[in-house]
Amino acid sequence: MSKELTALLMERGVYLHEIAQIVYDLQIGFVPGLTLEYCVEVLTGVFEKREVQFAVLTGVALDKLAEANLLPSPLQKIIQSDHLLYGIDEVLGLGIANIYGTIGTTSFGYLDKEKVGVIGRLNFNKMNKVNTFLDDLVAGIAAAAAAKIAHNSISQISNPNSRLVAKG
Repeated sequence: MSKELTALLMERGVYLHEIAQIVYDLQIGFVPGLTLEYCVEVLTGVFEKREVQFAVLTGVALDKLAEANLLPSPLQKIIQSDHLLYGIDEVLGLGIANIYGTIGTTSFGYLDKEKVGVIGRLNFNKMNKVNTFLDDLVAGIAAAAAAKIAHNSISQISNPNSRLVAKG
């Protein structure tokens, strides 16, 4: 399912290396020797989580349905306009961000507010696209991967002879 999720994100204009760059930028100050390749490896692990897959499938489906004007009123207008008080998109993103602990919440909040990298492009580029859910899903994925790296680096600190490995 990881490959299908990657393909779905690519179809929506989101590439793994763009998310990996966000993860790298979040963690490089805390994890010496961190590489983009390792961030991609961690992201692949995040994509294997069933709750991530379900959240992305749900959010992207709702974005697509809104693009095609297929949602019932008033939901159509709410999602299409990314209404300020509609927070279900953030709830899905937070659900992903928290799969490796609450440290993901902090990163998600930062990414949601600052609109870093591809997240900003998704949020501000509304040309014939509805990305109400997608920007928050990507923020959640990046936050989860950053949290996973943080947890792995803590275990590496307690065992300095180990190598950073993206498992778990």
